[in-house]
Amino acid sequence: MFGDTIPAAVVIAYGTAVGVFIDLDHFLIARFKTGRWDAVRFCLSNPRAAVADQSEIFEPGDVGVLSRLLSHVVIGGIVVPVIAAVSVPLAIVTGAVLYAHLLADLVWDIYLLEQHADVAVSTDDLVQMIR
Repeated sequence: MFGDTIPAAVVIAYGTAVGVFIDLDHFLIARFKTGRWDAVRFCLSNPRAAVADQSEIFEPGDVGVLSRLLSHVVIGGIVVPVIAAVSVPLAIVTGAVLYAHLLADLVWDIYLLEQHADVAVSTDDLVQMIR
């Protein structure tokens, strides 16, 4: 492992796994917020939903944007230094993947926020026009 070259396919598989498994925190957040394991039960009985349509898994408010982002930052802040103690190159890959994942989440959340803000402004404008 130390000093050995790792095949690109292994690095890609590892990065993909890190990028996907970071989202398992959503289940813990939902459990903490709701007190139930409904999302886990749903995925176990409907595994297709975990891959095909993740919007079916959680009810609105079960996870929350800020809770999810905070959890990702905390996990990355702990996992990357721990991995660095074993392998700096692996920690760099892990940190880069988690950074990209967090950035993608932020971009998506900003897009959704702006969509909702546009709808709210349009609705407010419509109400003003009716009056």
